[in-house]
Amino acid sequence: MPQAFRFHVTGGPEVLRLEEVALGAPGPGQVLMRNEAVAVNYRDILLRRGAHQVAALPSGIGLESAGTVAAIGDGVSDLAVGDRVACVAGPDGAYATHRIVPAARAVRLPAAIATRTAAAMMIRGMTARYLLHETYRVKPGDTILVHAAAGGVGLIMCQWAKHLGATVIGTAGSAAKAEIARRHGCDHPIVHGEDFAARVRELTDGRGVPVVYDSIGRATFEDSLKCLARRGVLASFGEASGDPAPVAPRRLGALGSVYITHPSLPDYTATRAELLATAEHLFDVVASGKLRIEISAEYPLHEAARAHADMELRRTTGSIVLVV
Repeated sequence: MPQAFRFHVTGGPEVLRLEEVALGAPGPGQVLMRNEAVAVNYRDILLRRGAHQVAALPSGIGLESAGTVAAIGDGVSDLAVGDRVACVAGPDGAYATHRIVPAARAVRLPAAIATRTAAAMMIRGMTARYLLHETYRVKPGDTILVHAAAGGVGLIMCQWAKHLGATVIGTAGSAAKAEIARRHGCDHPIVHGEDFAARVRELTDGRGVPVVYDSIGRATFEDSLKCLARRGVLASFGEASGDPAPVAPRRLGALGSVYITHPSLPDYTATRAELLATAEHLFDVVASGKLRIEISAEYPLHEAARAHADMELRRTTGSIVLVV
């Protein structure tokens, strides 16, 4: 019988329970996936803690997995049983041996992309893609700031930005993580605790950067604003340290007519066409060797709670996956 992690109350990793679930057959426009690998993302931790609202309890967990199509529902014409696919879709329930997902959110994997690599890179890689190409289009000669540069998104962004011709400044939680970021394209790693705003101004001759990519939130938000050049963009796309305090619009003018945005992957892959275009671009840069997807740790599915604990304690870098 299929198994899936659920939690009946919010809290620490110990609330996660691997339970038997009855899935039934996929309905119209759906496919049944047999998972082989599942991504662990920081938003899963926030969901489990209760920092992100759940639809109802008990709740499944996880949006991202890769595997094979085990069954298809009526009206599905572009996928077939046996296809290798990756899927980023709600409702939460990816931490499972099997899951039913909308066929419109499942992407067939090219032969050059391993299944575990796909699980590790879809949300992170597609996030990096829209941040660098759409939220702010990075150009040759730009100097940018990437927070959590040794994290799953950060390592991809450092590499991709270098291929776009940018100079990358990045923050990291330790000297060891700073060195990992450096090996992945970060030109100027800064260890947390250093005054990164002052260092950014020093590295840019006082001008600041045109964009700051901030997934940390409250702990870095104010100083991220201080790093921006005139008309710069603060892309606040995560809140690992909590939500920042509200900002009065008038302050943005005083800071140099800067912009703050909170971009989200669903808004950049809202249609099937957008999803496929984003995924295909990501597949191309990975298959070409321009991006190296770093899987720092793999855990058996039943050890999801340990994976969460390790991520919360900052023991991991890059991407981590659960192997089914």
